[in-house]
Amino acid sequence: MDAKELAVPGAWVFTPPVFPDARGAFAAPFQAEVFAGTVGHPLHVAQANTSVSRRGVLRGVHYADVPPGQAKYVQCSAGALLDVVVDIRVGSPTYGQWDAVRLDAETLNAVYLSEGLGHAFLALVDGTVATYLCSTAYNPGAEHGVDPLDQALGLPWTDHVPADELILSDKDRSAPSLAEAKAVGALPDAEACRARVGALTAGS
Repeated sequence: MDAKELAVPGAWVFTPPVFPDARGAFAAPFQAEVFAGTVGHPLHVAQANTSVSRRGVLRGVHYADVPPGQAKYVQCSAGALLDVVVDIRVGSPTYGQWDAVRLDAETLNAVYLSEGLGHAFLALVDGTVATYLCSTAYNPGAEHGVDPLDQALGLPWTDHVPADELILSDKDRSAPSLAEAKAVGALPDAEACRARVGALTAGS
């Protein structure tokens, strides 16, 4: 299993070896020992989510209040998607920056994003299946979003799907810009995120 930190600190891409044969292929996209050795603490899984999306579906940018936040380990088991991690932690040296990784059913790679980071993805083909291992259960009162089409962020959706073919939920389309969310104090604080990750590491 190969692990590489992304340009946004606190996010990694994990790429397992894939073993093809006449029947198909086999891989282990999540390996607890490699994960803990890379991130510094185990992944506590409180909930697993699965979404099925047609080409052009754009989900995010989503995040949760910290503490406790919600870390995610995201893998694509069918189709292909562009996974984007955005640093929305106020006070972070890389605030406002992002990184993108293609996840697909051939590579069976996965992205982990720690508490306080924003997450979004774009389905690149019909029938794209994304599975998320989440560190905390869904809490609607603590879940928030940033406009994935915020021009100040410049996320690369239209490099892959034309703008008029993007499909968003009403909630995501009406989400505030990053600047608007910051102005009303809705974004995670970088120091609170560091403290949360530090507590997890100390308890591992």
